[in-house]
Amino acid sequence: MTHIITSLCLRDGACAQVCPVECIVPGKPEDQWPWYYIDPDTCIDCGACVPECPYEAIFPEDEVPEAYTMKPGQVRMIMRAPGDIERYEAQGGEVVNLREDIPFNYKFFKEGPGYSARQM
Repeated sequence: MTHIITSLCLRDGACAQVCPVECIVPGKPEDQWPWYYIDPDTCIDCGACVPECPYEAIFPEDEVPEAYTMKPGQVRMIMRAPGDIERYEAQGGEVVNLREDIPFNYKFFKEGPGYSARQM
């Protein structure tokens, strides 16, 4: 099991700084992979990253909400496919399925630019 950084991520980077196994990397190129990603093969599921995220974007994979209620002014970077990104600012009360973000985490490490924490 791994943690997932969802589309609520706005690239703060505090999560990567506290990760004891350096498994969190920024998506590159940013215009194709707009948020941070957690390497599922390296993540030890410690959860140190969760309280560090100012956007509350990180969840254990099995707890990523299917019905997340957006807060007023909260921003979401909606990625339909790598490079097909839409910035959305909530009015508040909109319910979104953040589970749709899970495949992008795995796709980043499998089919993306192949960055690993050691290449940062």
